[in-house]
Amino acid sequence: MKLRIAPMVLGTVNAPHRTRLSALELADAISDICAAKSNSGPAFAFFSEVSPELQLSFVNEMGLSHEEVRKVAKHFQALCPFPLAFATYYSN
Repeated sequence: MKLRIAPMVLGTVNAPHRTRLSALELADAISDICAAKSNSGPAFAFFSEVSPELQLSFVNEMGLSHEEVRKVAKHFQALCPFPLAFATYYSN
């Protein structure tokens, strides 16, 4: 499987935190609350710094459950004063 969106997303979430999460590791971090707590910087960066369109594309590309990603986004939303797209816009 050729990942198209993942490289763009990984550059955004890894660089500021000096991490080297793979696409699979990031997928875990944004869809599992325990993994999100272990990689909170990159996971929060995904929800706050990656455009909503790229977030949705990455989630789809990685075959993640929107509901599981939404749970993690809502966890971060509770800690954040500004709206996070996956916690608010994709809540249907």
